[in-house]
Amino acid sequence: MSIGSIDLGILAVYLVGVVLLGLWIGRNADSVSDFVVGGRDRPWWLILFSIVATETSTVTFLSIPGFAYSRDMTWLQIPLGFLLGRFVVVFLLLPQYFKGSFYTAYDVLNERFGGATQKAASALFIITRSLADGLRLFLSAIVLQEMTGIQIHWAVVAMGLATIVYTFFGGIRAVLVTDLVQFVIYIAGAVLAFALILQKLPGGWDQLVSVGEAAGKLRVFDLSFDLTQPYGLWAGLIGGLFITLGSHGVDQMMVQRYLCARKLKDAQRALWVGGFVVVAQFALFLLIGVGLYAFYQAFPPEVAFERPDRVFARFILDEMPVGLLGILLGAIFAAAMSTLSSSLNSCATAAANDFWFSSRDKNVSPKKQLRMVRVLTVIFGLIQIVVGIGGQWAKASVVSSVLGIAGFTTGIVLGVFFLGIFAQRVGEKAALVGLVVGLCGMSLIFFATDLAWPWFALVGSALTFAVGLVASYVWPVSAEPESNGTERERS
Repeated sequence: MSIGSIDLGILAVYLVGVVLLGLWIGRNADSVSDFVVGGRDRPWWLILFSIVATETSTVTFLSIPGFAYSRDMTWLQIPLGFLLGRFVVVFLLLPQYFKGSFYTAYDVLNERFGGATQKAASALFIITRSLADGLRLFLSAIVLQEMTGIQIHWAVVAMGLATIVYTFFGGIRAVLVTDLVQFVIYIAGAVLAFALILQKLPGGWDQLVSVGEAAGKLRVFDLSFDLTQPYGLWAGLIGGLFITLGSHGVDQMMVQRYLCARKLKDAQRALWVGGFVVVAQFALFLLIGVGLYAFYQAFPPEVAFERPDRVFARFILDEMPVGLLGILLGAIFAAAMSTLSSSLNSCATAAANDFWFSSRDKNVSPKKQLRMVRVLTVIFGLIQIVVGIGGQWAKASVVSSVLGIAGFTTGIVLGVFFLGIFAQRVGEKAALVGLVVGLCGMSLIFFATDLAWPWFALVGSALTFAVGLVASYVWPVSAEPESNGTERERS
């Protein structure tokens, strides 16, 4: 499978343009504050679009239309839970990050419990994020491989290096601006694709609705309650709420964006308004899937689709006219690179702040601190490239498992945050016991039960909180050194 020189040229211009934009934006970055929190002066609307672009990967761009194509629109129940979760994060968790000049989400745990809890939560984030996003890099590179014919490992390297370059020089400032550009590109690409589907359908929108209704593709709500099914209303609303509490409330990749805001209210506005943007975005992706179903009912493909998530990619390659195809390919890679660049910057920030800075003399020069964060950016980029190359030898079930683990570990960290906020009797030892037992328990649940993935964050946070609270009766906070309490001085 290959594309023409014009479309390939458009894609190349996009990739080079993003790198050059990142280099230009980051030309004046001369401090850690500039590099990791953008000088704490970024506008709320820029943070909003960066948040949305970061949580939208290539897998999302291609798989959500495939879901509606093969099933219906019940996936939209989960973004409704995401929206509810954002409001809880706005009022419960966001104020915690503006009580000091923090660089990571886990600085808050350092304040409340101590350095060991901070490091444990940060390490959990770094490990699972590197594995999950390395595999996302692999999944995105498959698209590049199929369209250009290059070998998969070179596709992984090409995408990985392009992302490393502009993240290395520009830091979070470059990430935020390129996220905005990438958001505009992939939304424009999705709208163009949907318009083309309607144009190619003989009956246009009316045909899409009639075919979709007849096949049950327009169903949004499933009121059944089954803990093994991920796409019911309660799994979407309750599970989606707790997923967002974990992913947007205590995950460094999102928290770092809030810390770039000028004030708390700006961060809050970026988060809750972004929730409505996400719901609208997923509704668009799902409607594209219904349109694809109607299109291929009218014009059956010569070869049956192997997987639903290949349907949209096949339509793009077969039906998009020259020029628009290049734009759609740029949209696919925009969705991928926005997530990957955010991952590199947040992992480097967490490793530097929570491990390297805390173990060094506080008088390390700003230039040396900045140099270390940039070096770590490259290191994590190379790690993700290695993981991405290794993805070709992993079974599909292993890929799914690692991505799932990355999802439920945020629930465990959320449980530790809940201990800090709601259980003042809990000290560092009890919190660490809760974290370890939560991780072991969720690993068992993930591999040995059929519990649907939207419930992972809820169960993980509840298990961690309950165990930590019980452990506090064995190791009460009063029995620990005073430096581990809420009054400890920030390091």
